[in-house]
Amino acid sequence: MERMIDCVLFGASGDLALSKLIPSIYRCTKEGHVSLQSRLFFCARSQSGFENMHKNVKDALYRYLQEEEKDEKAMAAFLDCVIPIQVDITDKSSFKQLKSQLTTQSNPTRVFYLAIPPGHYAQVARVLHDQQLITESTRLVVEKPIGSDLTSSESINDALATVFSEQQIFRIDHYLGKETVQNLLAMRFGNSLFERFWDADAIDHIQISINERVGVKGRVDYYEGIGALKDMVQNHLLQLLCLIAMESPNELTPESIHREKIKVLKALRPLTGESVNENTVRAQYVAGGQNNQMESGYLEDTELSESTTETFVAIKAHINSWTWSKVPFYLRTGKRLSKQRAEIVIQFKDVALSLYPEQQLQANRLVIQLQPEERLRLHMMAKDRESLSTELKPVVLDLNFLEQKGSYRSFAYKRLFLDAVDGNRSLFMHRDEVAAAWQWIDPIATQWNKTHDLHLYRAGTDGPEAADGLINADGRAWFESE
Repeated sequence: MERMIDCVLFGASGDLALSKLIPSIYRCTKEGHVSLQSRLFFCARSQSGFENMHKNVKDALYRYLQEEEKDEKAMAAFLDCVIPIQVDITDKSSFKQLKSQLTTQSNPTRVFYLAIPPGHYAQVARVLHDQQLITESTRLVVEKPIGSDLTSSESINDALATVFSEQQIFRIDHYLGKETVQNLLAMRFGNSLFERFWDADAIDHIQISINERVGVKGRVDYYEGIGALKDMVQNHLLQLLCLIAMESPNELTPESIHREKIKVLKALRPLTGESVNENTVRAQYVAGGQNNQMESGYLEDTELSESTTETFVAIKAHINSWTWSKVPFYLRTGKRLSKQRAEIVIQFKDVALSLYPEQQLQANRLVIQLQPEERLRLHMMAKDRESLSTELKPVVLDLNFLEQKGSYRSFAYKRLFLDAVDGNRSLFMHRDEVAAAWQWIDPIATQWNKTHDLHLYRAGTDGPEAADGLINADGRAWFESE
């Protein structure tokens, strides 16, 4: 289906827009999802950004697209849709040109995408309202995390709510647009094999890890004072936890899905006071070896003499529900780690009675990998075919989504952008989800500010020893994919 839209992208000269959003919108036009009669208003604050917009967009396409996507004719047609606009979001008068362009000719669907710091959301929303640029078919797409705590988050959401209805606001988390995450719901609720064994009776524990090899260079202004807890746990990891732990919605509508996710967040066992110290680990990377070369530490990257901002978090969490009360959820995320990896590990319980007492059986695991590849792996035991005796060995049933589709690759931002255009909010955040997540996160941050118990770990390693101790104390270990 070809969609005719007016898209206004604020922050079009920023890294997020150039590396993720603009290539994704190009894919939409190249594949016929968005009409080439659409208008793409790319906003830049500076004069140079405005004057060089077409060049910067073209350079971004060549840099971030895959080779097979670089179609000269398609890129030229895409660039013809791009209308550079100089807008200073702090200056109401600078919106006049945008208004004149939008009102001269109007497409049915209008999308405002705010690829700017959340602190400016309210201001932009007010100006859009004052300039009478909001229609019934307008969508507002905003990046998370929204705010730095519950109070600031509610302030931003309150300001947006005075201008837009909740149905018009699309709070984006690109992890939820990944093919594997979408398949998680299909796997859980479309197959009795998993649907009947998705609870404390069958599952021993669950791990959710998002590990990054990069440090904070280029994001220093944002990251310092925010840290991994608010940047990654409140944002991405809790959303993945919701999809793993939510009960089956009565139907696959945005309202039903949001309702079940909110139940999970509100059922998270609170971590306060001493329980924070017992169930969490915070750490910061220091200089170390990676890829046969030395990597700088956080203080060198930020040019600070001291900082207590964490770049690594590990948390042991529980959900107070009949389904999950006895199943620990181990959350882990960090920067400057040895591998780039995002995955969910569902570890099932051992067999009730082993018929192979002389052999060491490994627990069954379902590994849902989001990065670097999108795939599902089921780890199980099977007979070793090379042995005449009955000897068991671990085997893996491997579903690689890229191989399933040949050269096709799903792109999260493309999928989510199209969902926003279509008004489908299933993979976006309701404001009550955001509030419930902050309500759980805030006491942890408060306790950390009191204790200042900050571990250190070398760049290029798997994180601090304390994170291993957190899970080892329960007789378990972090699962590391090959």
